[in-house]
Amino acid sequence: MAVTGCSQCIKYMLFFLNFIFWLAGGVILGVALWLRHDSQTSSLLMLQFEGNQAPGTFHISVYVLIAIGAIMMFVGFLGCYGAIQESQCLLGTFFTCLVILFACEVAAGIWGFINRDTISTELINFYDSAYIKAVDPVDTTSRQAASKVLEVFHDTLECCGKGDDNPLFTAVQASLCPKRTMPIDPLISQSCHTKLRDLFTEKLHVIGLAALVIAVIMVFEMIFTMVLCCAIRNAPAY
Repeated sequence: MAVTGCSQCIKYMLFFLNFIFWLAGGVILGVALWLRHDSQTSSLLMLQFEGNQAPGTFHISVYVLIAIGAIMMFVGFLGCYGAIQESQCLLGTFFTCLVILFACEVAAGIWGFINRDTISTELINFYDSAYIKAVDPVDTTSRQAASKVLEVFHDTLECCGKGDDNPLFTAVQASLCPKRTMPIDPLISQSCHTKLRDLFTEKLHVIGLAALVIAVIMVFEMIFTMVLCCAIRNAPAY
C-alpha cells in the first residue's frame, strides 16, 4: 500500500464507485434481458404479415444494451482490481475504457433522442398495413392473416382500432377486438396508436434514467482515476 492520507481515501472511493458501476452494468444487462423477453413487446415484434416481419429496431437496441451491460461489468471489475492493486497500468486501461464508453453513451443518447419515435412509428405503420387488409369487405387469405395480426395487437395492448372507427372497421370490430363488458372499458376502446406510443415511451424513460445515473458515476470515476494515478506515480514506494 503506497498511497496514504487523502489519496488512500480516493482509492477506496474509486473502488466503491467501480463496484456501483459493476452493479449498474448488471442492472442494465438484466433490464435489457427483461425488455427482450417482455411478453408485450415479444408478442408484437414476433408477428409476420404477408412475409414481412414486424420492425426489429427495438430488438437491435436491446442487443446493444446487452453488450453494453456486459462490457460495463468487465470494466467495473477492471477498475476495482486496479484501484485495490494500485496498478497504473490497469487504471490507465480502465480510464481509456471509461472515455470510450462515455463517448459511446453520449453518441447513443443523441441517436436515441433523434430517433425516439422510430420504433413506435414503425410498429404503427405495420399495424396500419394489417388494418387496411383486415377491413377489406372481400374475404381473402390476406384478410384472414391481417385479422390475426390485429387480434394479437388488440389482445396484447388492450386497445381497439386506430381511434377513427370507420364504418368498415365497425362492421368487423366485434371479431377483432377483445371481448368487452358493459359499460365499455375505456382502456380497451383506446386507440392502438396511442397505446403503442405509450408502450415504448415508458421503456425509453427507464433506459434514459439509467443512462443518466451511469454517466454521472463515470464522470466521478474518471476524475478519481486521474487523481489516484498521479498519487501512485508520486508515491515514494514507486
